[in-house]
Amino acid sequence: MTANPTTAPKTPRRKLSLRSILRGLAIAIVACWLLAALTLVAFKWIDPPTTAVHMERRVEAWIHHKPYRLRYQFVPLSQISPDMQHAVIAAEDGRFYEHHGFDWHAIELAAEQDEKGGHRLRGGSTITQQLVKNLLLGTSRSYLRKAAEFTLVPVAELVLGKQRILELYLNEVEWGPGIYGVEAASRAYYGKSARKIDRDEAARLAAILPLPLKRRPDRMDHYSSIILDHMREMGW
Repeated sequence: MTANPTTAPKTPRRKLSLRSILRGLAIAIVACWLLAALTLVAFKWIDPPTTAVHMERRVEAWIHHKPYRLRYQFVPLSQISPDMQHAVIAAEDGRFYEHHGFDWHAIELAAEQDEKGGHRLRGGSTITQQLVKNLLLGTSRSYLRKAAEFTLVPVAELVLGKQRILELYLNEVEWGPGIYGVEAASRAYYGKSARKIDRDEAARLAAILPLPLKRRPDRMDHYSSIILDHMREMGW
């Protein structure tokens, strides 16, 4: 007796369909990663016209029906006060010139402080990690985003180099509602260009980076003094 073709099991077709979906998903993920990596390569020479965080904040303002004014002006590293550069490194990534994208010592310390329930001034993320998030990934948290960050950070270190990474970070990081980059921040908070920022002002600006939407430089007396101490310890 032959089986009725109309009642034959459909499992193989279902498996084939699932396999096709997974293959398509894998191809899409690889394509997105390659696009992100190529974008980082392009940023070796091209100043980013916008970032993932820019677009994210604009969408949030639109959803919540809030006004949004973008203040963003890209300037070369040579036009940023050395004190400003040093303050951000001292505050955000003291081993910036020593690591290759990940500061495992800082990550370990941050994890220990979290376990003890203590307050920490900064997390374990390096300037390179933060740059990749700001440019390409946004502020949302997920395992997929962390995986993308983990694989793109070495690309940024290899292709961009430390000085370009620092230049991009100082120009792209969020410094307040709609304020992106050190030039816009300097003019918004102190009415002067980033080139003219002094040591105390630099420490105060660096102090608001962990929570830029909630902090203001004039309220950062304690944290800015800690940053100034770090700068002195680092020979700046």
